[in-house]
Amino acid sequence: MARPVQQVATGAGALKPIPLNNLNGSPFNVSVTVDLSAGAVMTFVVEYTVSDVLTNNAYNPTNDTWMLVTGMGGTADVSGSITAPVTAVRLNVTPHTSGTATFTVIQTN
Repeated sequence: MARPVQQVATGAGALKPIPLNNLNGSPFNVSVTVDLSAGAVMTFVVEYTVSDVLTNNAYNPTNDTWMLVTGMGGTADVSGSITAPVTAVRLNVTPHTSGTATFTVIQTN
């Protein structure tokens, strides 16, 4: 059974990337949810990369190319799946006025 990885955004900016296992072949399946706290006022997007985020300690996510996960963004709770192999996902919040966003990622093999 896969264990969820959770991060909580409390302000504007990108959270630390969550590395994914894309070496197990097919099927690749990652569930992603963003749950906003009651009364939260923010805009967010879920992003992915295909770069080798585990290559070495010199990896810097700000120098990477991040692409939007289709349908995974806005100002309200969302959930979805990623079925094409990617190496990492992250939540990027901008702008942020109030509240928190809980970012949950579950990958099955």
